Amino acid sequence: MKKTLCLAVVLGIIGASAAFAQTAVTPPPAVVTTTSPDAKGAASPVAGANSFTEAEARTRLEANGYTNVSGLEKDAKSIWRGNAMKNGTSVHVALDYQGTIVAN
Repeated sequence: MKKTLCLAVVLGIIGASAAFAQTAVTPPPAVVTTTSPDAKGAASPVAGANSFTEAEARTRLEANGYTNVSGLEKDAKSIWRGNAMKNGTSVHVALDYQGTIVAN
């Protein structure tokens, strides 16, 4: 009886430790801090898989004060690039996957 009880305790400990070892601790999601959506003067837009459609890219630019948005095309780095007007000035715009707008 003692052997059976000891064996049960040992197997219980082994089983519990195996279950504990399989429980992964997931770190909290990273907080990405970007510049303002109108990051004039930022070094460059960030390359990455861009899920914006052309219409969504245009809407985001217009929501941030750009007008006459034209020539929007996604480049090889998945960055939307085009031309627009802001405050009466013609600018080249870029929109990266994070939604950051870079104008120059």
